[in-house]
Amino acid sequence: MAKAQATTTTVAVLAVAVVLAASAGLAHGICNLSDAGLQACKPAAAVRNPTDTPSSQCCAALAAADLPCLCRYKGSAGARVWVRFYGIDLNRAMALPGKCGLTLPAHC
Repeated sequence: MAKAQATTTTVAVLAVAVVLAASAGLAHGICNLSDAGLQACKPAAAVRNPTDTPSSQCCAALAAADLPCLCRYKGSAGARVWVRFYGIDLNRAMALPGKCGLTLPAHC
């Protein structure tokens, strides 16, 4: 019983650490996409009630972003935590560059 509680506590602490690390990383941006850029794109990539088109601020942020880096980042543990934490639909998020007239790398 004590071992099960210790394991549960360890998992909970690790989960909180991952979320905090992911949140701290977003404050500095990901792949040249600033936190402000991420927030500008969030409405168009939201799980619930997404907007039909990304804002001009979102498109400007994506134009300045390192798209190959974002393609690599999308499969990471940090990305999985981030999309759940912020209520982002990863498929919608990955469609945003195309909606902004940008081309994603072929491997993406």
